[in-house]
Amino acid sequence: MPWRTPDPFLFCVHHNDKYPTGNERMGPSASLAGRNIGQDFEGRDGWNMYHGSVVPGFPQHPHRGFETVTVVRSGLLDHSDSLGAAARFGGGDVQWLTAGAGINHSEMFPLLQREQPNPVELFQIWLNLPRANKLVAPHFSMLWRHVIPRQVATDSEGRTTEVTVVAGALGDLKAPPPPPKSWAAQAEADVAIWTLKLAPGARWTLPAAAPGSNRMLYFFLGSGLRAGGRTIPAGHSIDLRSDVAVELENGADTAELLMLQGRPIGEPVVQYGPFVMNSRQEIQQAFADYQRTGFGGWPWPNNDPVHAREEGRFARHADGRIERPT
Repeated sequence: MPWRTPDPFLFCVHHNDKYPTGNERMGPSASLAGRNIGQDFEGRDGWNMYHGSVVPGFPQHPHRGFETVTVVRSGLLDHSDSLGAAARFGGGDVQWLTAGAGINHSEMFPLLQREQPNPVELFQIWLNLPRANKLVAPHFSMLWRHVIPRQVATDSEGRTTEVTVVAGALGDLKAPPPPPKSWAAQAEADVAIWTLKLAPGARWTLPAAAPGSNRMLYFFLGSGLRAGGRTIPAGHSIDLRSDVAVELENGADTAELLMLQGRPIGEPVVQYGPFVMNSRQEIQQAFADYQRTGFGGWPWPNNDPVHAREEGRFARHADGRIERPT
């Protein structure tokens, strides 16, 4: 289920699926009998097909008026969109997509391994766009794992805390730049997206940020954590004052957290499904535009394309430029 998020964020969900070995079509080599194919969110046997029918994932669907930040911690995601762009990424890579005026895309989880399980874990975060940029041209950036900075801090007892900086800065560590029209591209927006991994018993101080920003921590893995002297149960989120440093003290098991932070945009938010605008009239216009244009149509032979099994991690942008991580 989605996690509650503060302005400027709209949505955050943590997918953690223990997929079995894959079959010849890159779907699960297990019976799909009894699953609600097309709407499978029950977590049966530890995994979901979501809206997929052969390969798990999310076949083509539209967005307008915001951004998606997709942090694939394990497994792979195949992206295809209405502009003809495509990508395969995972294992720590991040895709940052500005939907802007409108885009259709699919997000499928190809299960490449036929002799071993295919776990997939990812966060998808929706970041709002300010009114001035809601109708900009769609754009995506790939943040490959080798360019995303990480800091490993060691406390006085030799216990470690690893911080991965997807957005924002931690001391001298600066994340790769977000798309140019993102709210996060504004220095005063103070947007930060970090993941934290604390060894058992580790202590680490989350530094203060700018006053007036919203800041939340999501404690999604572990058995016990203290933040600012308060005990936080696993599976909970906490609101923090952004301008106050907070000491984190881990319990007996490894803990992992996600931090979302940013100065609020402070504009009206009207959302209907995949469209997020500032007024009901703009939502109605989004539906009319989508029905008229399809946000560029769909240049793929089916609604749920996956790339060739032998294809590695790559990104092909709408202008034909191809990226392959080193």
